[in-house]
Amino acid sequence: MILANYHTHTARCRHATGEDKAYVEQAIAAGMQVLGFSDHCPWNFPKGYQSPTRMLPEELDGYFHSLLDLKREYAKDITIYIGFEAEYVPDMMEEQRELFAPYPIDYMLLGEHCTINEMYGIYTGNETRREEKLKEYVDTIIQGIDTGKYQYVAHPDLIHYIGEEVIYQKHMKRLCQYLKQRNIPVEINLLGLSQHRHYPSARFLSIAQEVGNNAIIGCDAHIPEQLSDQKLIQDGIELAEKFHLPLVEFLPGLEPQKR
Repeated sequence: MILANYHTHTARCRHATGEDKAYVEQAIAAGMQVLGFSDHCPWNFPKGYQSPTRMLPEELDGYFHSLLDLKREYAKDITIYIGFEAEYVPDMMEEQRELFAPYPIDYMLLGEHCTINEMYGIYTGNETRREEKLKEYVDTIIQGIDTGKYQYVAHPDLIHYIGEEVIYQKHMKRLCQYLKQRNIPVEINLLGLSQHRHYPSARFLSIAQEVGNNAIIGCDAHIPEQLSDQKLIQDGIELAEKFHLPLVEFLPGLEPQKR
């Protein structure tokens, strides 16, 4: 059992399914005390481009209206926090700040799917042998965390570097050391685990073990039932135990509220 999950999507991102309420009820059924919604953030893209993997800016009102209603309805059963999973894209951050200013955002996760505007960028989960892409990924995450905007890095091992192992070790150790210094846990991503993706990565977790990082389980739920899949959750816990990564139960400032 885990007591909190901060990595939860909604159908608004166009690759998740299920009603918002169903996610809440599955988390309660699983014995969670905290559920954080962190759907893929919207961006104000030029007209004519619509992202296939994130909500539209005009869906923000409905996102917060729905989740704030659920927060009140289920206040006696679970604590709900509302946030986003977002890329750090330096030249778009002021525009994002203006977009989000009217909304009561509790937290942000940094999910660096692209290191630049997705209209021009390449998905960081694609295979690459180029060291500069690996370095850029790590550098951008560090720059993002330095802003103080993000609670942790979603699937930090998303970068799919297949070049020389010594190069992977050099840059990912730098990332793990940075996260340890900032007391930020590395995420063990259950969606990747369930779909046998290249993450969570044993070689990354080995580096985290060597560095002495803490870890957090992130369901990365795209269907409600992922929140109550106890076998999958146990697999994630056992992975943390295998690499001797102490698990963080609650993020600072995002603990259960008194009922």
